[in-house]
Amino acid sequence: MLSKLGKVPDHVRGVMQDTGVEEIVLAPLGYRPPWEILCGNISKDNVCVAGDACHPMTPDLGQGGCSALEDGVILAKCLAGAMVESSASVYKVDDYERIKIGLKNFAKERRWRALDLITTGYIMGFIQESNWIGMRFLRERLLASFLPGLFLKKADVDPKQLVIHPKV
Repeated sequence: MLSKLGKVPDHVRGVMQDTGVEEIVLAPLGYRPPWEILCGNISKDNVCVAGDACHPMTPDLGQGGCSALEDGVILAKCLAGAMVESSASVYKVDDYERIKIGLKNFAKERRWRALDLITTGYIMGFIQESNWIGMRFLRERLLASFLPGLFLKKADVDPKQLVIHPKV
């Protein structure tokens, strides 16, 4: 492992040298296939998954943390909206049902974004890590000018989607 570190500061190399094998914790990476996001439930009753639990992805797009933050903002917006709309309604709904409605709205709103990010990240990882000569040619000759724009497009989120309206 030390031979693969390359050029790193001495203090980083020292940490690696001083770390015993028994101190290293390994955990398998989780992967949620895109069809699970499309067809499965990410919310049930008053529980939902968000962040990596909802859309674990490879680091190829650099959007894991960003999409988790988006989830937090949109989850707050959906829950606040459900609480305000339900309290203003003629039909009184208890808090459990309000939360259930908010989480269902969150799942509906985030499903396509999560599907898009997981699928694109998987494809980009496959392209970037492939050693097949045809894929290398595509990656280095054709996709080199296309990929930076794709990465920026995936990071572009409509700010209106993240705003919690003043009435909330």
